[in-house]
Amino acid sequence: MSRLEFRSVWISDVHLGTRDAQVAYLLDFLRHVKCDYLYLVGDIIDIWKVKSGWYWPALNNELIREVVEKARQGTRVIYVPGNHDEMLRDYVGGQFYGIELHHQIEHRTADGRTFLVLHGDEFDCVVRHSKWLAYVGGEAYDRLLILNRWFNRLRRRLGFSYWSLSAYIKYRVKNAVQYIGDFESAVAREARRR
Repeated sequence: MSRLEFRSVWISDVHLGTRDAQVAYLLDFLRHVKCDYLYLVGDIIDIWKVKSGWYWPALNNELIREVVEKARQGTRVIYVPGNHDEMLRDYVGGQFYGIELHHQIEHRTADGRTFLVLHGDEFDCVVRHSKWLAYVGGEAYDRLLILNRWFNRLRRRLGFSYWSLSAYIKYRVKNAVQYIGDFESAVAREARRR
């Protein structure tokens, strides 16, 4: 792969600490990209997995070293923690190894537009109101990822290409949860109106 140059790169939901983190692909990308800003937007490290089966191969350390090296060489690296790495929110306002920690931050594009960079868990009704349900959902999703691996091995043997059963089911569940959240908001609006 040739060297890629971008002003800004955003990365989210890597989930280091899980077997399904695509570390080799991300490391290859980072080794071939030069950027002024590198935004790590939530769930980079999956702290939730510490209790239920932490998986940390040497490649994860290489990835972290690559990010630290980018910061050392002048890339502004900004880490915005999400719900799976929320304990890092205790360190917002500080930095480690040149990596800045922010709860949210505004990014100004080269053409002057401004974007608010934050993690979506702030707007997730399950994460905000039923943290236990978010944990249960996370565990169920982990089981689904294992099933997804077996499912796609079978698809390959049958001559079919990759298809993410886990992404499909996650999308359907999120739509159902969003529908419930929208319904609750609509009822609350109507109650306020009356």
